[in-house]
Amino acid sequence: MTELDQNQYDIIVVGAGMVGLTGALACVSEGSSEALKIAVIESQSTPPQWRPDKFDNRVSALTEASRQILSHLGAWDEIEQTRISPYQNMHVWDADGVGKVNFCAADIQQPVLGHIVENNLIVSALTHQAQQHPQIELLYGSGVAELSPFKNNIRTLELESGQLLSASLVIAADGALSTVRTLAEIELKEKPYHHNAIVTTVKTEKEHGLTAWQRFDETGPLAFLPLSKEQEGSNQRDNHYSSIVWSVTPEKSAELMALDEAQFRLALGAAIEFRIGEVLEAEPRFHFPLIQRHAQQYVLPGLALIGDAAHTIHPLAGQGVNLGFLDAAVLAEELQRAIAAEVCPGNLDILKRYQRRRRGNNRMMIYSMMGFKKLFEQPALPVRWARNRGMDLFDKTSWLKNPIASYAMRVNSNLPKIARG
Repeated sequence: MTELDQNQYDIIVVGAGMVGLTGALACVSEGSSEALKIAVIESQSTPPQWRPDKFDNRVSALTEASRQILSHLGAWDEIEQTRISPYQNMHVWDADGVGKVNFCAADIQQPVLGHIVENNLIVSALTHQAQQHPQIELLYGSGVAELSPFKNNIRTLELESGQLLSASLVIAADGALSTVRTLAEIELKEKPYHHNAIVTTVKTEKEHGLTAWQRFDETGPLAFLPLSKEQEGSNQRDNHYSSIVWSVTPEKSAELMALDEAQFRLALGAAIEFRIGEVLEAEPRFHFPLIQRHAQQYVLPGLALIGDAAHTIHPLAGQGVNLGFLDAAVLAEELQRAIAAEVCPGNLDILKRYQRRRRGNNRMMIYSMMGFKKLFEQPALPVRWARNRGMDLFDKTSWLKNPIASYAMRVNSNLPKIARG
């Protein structure tokens, strides 16, 4: 038996992050053959470790659909029992006027608008599920070096270690700088947002009140995403923590990153207008450029892109990973249908069904985020007046606002099966 025979899989997922693990688990969650064999490749040597003593600087605002997906895959129970931060309200306002919009879970007959969860906790819970699944093999410590064309219903991967793997389908979930996408020579459209995102975790003087706070000004949006943890020695929750995503121009980013902690805390508190008091503590800051990316095709014979490998958007609405979870769920649904019909998972007609269901929706979200960014960075007085007037009218028009809030949460039936609860 050759090395290639020994390393033959039905599906290879490249990337053991949130979206890649979701894709692997969704493919074997129901309706597929028990003989289906999946490999998940990750260039990092070990999975990230969740730490109970501190918050991860990178968090995700999960919609109800994403929660349902994670629940279906068995990961939500672990996440919920470990640490989650539900939020019931969202306050959005314009720094250059009086325009504001308030969203409330009770207005759409929901217990919460969503949950803020640390990224490494999501990965940890999904990893535990994958490790327990006999159809999934996790391979850490080597990235992809070469990708063969699709021939005889097979693609072959050569890893950086020299190991050869083959499968009927390769799923690229290896992030915004996807090696697989590059090797496959899939065209990518990129457009810089001319923003850098500064992320950190802070403690504030007042509790956040299970509320997400977001302020827009011409340099970019600032979001305080509520975090919650158990107080030592009691069953009470400490709601004085928030995860910060501050999207600003590169020039402003350089200024903020150069401040010492005390100066930064003061600038941050002023930027959020001290809505929840002074910023008392701040973890080390990280920053990175924000770039809009969209692959011009999501699929080729024997290959599919999901998550950031297919698209990246501005974080102002917190939809990035939620789009990736839906990519993974829709692709798995189409693959389960193909396998039940004894069709090769890499069949292009099957993969194009996934592309049709997801690319248009993702493109609409990408354009919407670019539109919002451009709208709020306009300094002209007539634009500012119209913007503020529009926000106030929208806030008072419940017949329009509440359905949009429901759609943003994905509280609807137009979803893949595993996202419907």
